[in-house]
Amino acid sequence: MIVIIGIVVIFVMVFGGYMAAGGKLGIILHSLPFEMMIIVGAATGAFLIGNEMSAIMHTVRDMARVIKGPRWKPDDYRDLLCLLFELIRLARQNPVAVEEHIEAPAQSAIFGRYPRILADGEAVALISDTMRAASMNYDDPHQVEEVLDKRMEAYMQRALHSSHALQIMADGLPALGIVAAVLGVIKTMAAIDQPPEILGKMIGGALVGTFLGVFLSYGLVGPFAGKVRASVEEDAHFYHLIREVLVANLHNHATNICIEVGRQNTPAPNRPSFDDLEQAIKAVKQDAA
Repeated sequence: MIVIIGIVVIFVMVFGGYMAAGGKLGIILHSLPFEMMIIVGAATGAFLIGNEMSAIMHTVRDMARVIKGPRWKPDDYRDLLCLLFELIRLARQNPVAVEEHIEAPAQSAIFGRYPRILADGEAVALISDTMRAASMNYDDPHQVEEVLDKRMEAYMQRALHSSHALQIMADGLPALGIVAAVLGVIKTMAAIDQPPEILGKMIGGALVGTFLGVFLSYGLVGPFAGKVRASVEEDAHFYHLIREVLVANLHNHATNICIEVGRQNTPAPNRPSFDDLEQAIKAVKQDAA
């Protein structure tokens, strides 16, 4: 909702200020379709040239983050801690029994209690792979930590690609606006024998290209890229929490301590209270009994 309000504020302030200063929208509206065709069309073509199809689809999907915001909500963080509690407790009670859950998460009764987490392949793979590594009796838990760090780095590079792609487009839009303006000037020069009032409108139409390029870059596409990046970085805390809890498990801390480590490493807006998490874990124990 705040994003929509922000977009409305941008348009009202820019065009409202223009009209309040005595400007007329007629010349902008007349030139808008042609200038948009040149600028947005060229930007879209450049975007298609510079990205693979998978990256294009990734960017299109990530555009929803601008409106929806981060994927993971406070309840998801609480559910994740409960899921990890169940898996760690089972792994310590019966290492063989936990294998069926980490080898086939889709058929796991434990994972099945947390459908939003189960639907995320990255989270499920991170949990399963790390717990599988723990079952191999690594002599040095720091080896697993190093692997997880590299995995998280690779994930962030992939996840931030759409933000980078949008930012590159935003950086190019002012230049494409100049291209549209130059074409407008060329058109004007071809009609140099026309009366001044006609030439004035043609020059004004040409300058609309420069305006649109800068406006789209700094008013819309650039902020969209920033919002996507912020959402990706906030969602990354979800995977970092998995890392922290499972690394604590590798160091053989008590199960409750491992979960508390995760709770303390949860970002404040999404962090469950100690009592809330304790009640949720008690409910998990009752369901498992």
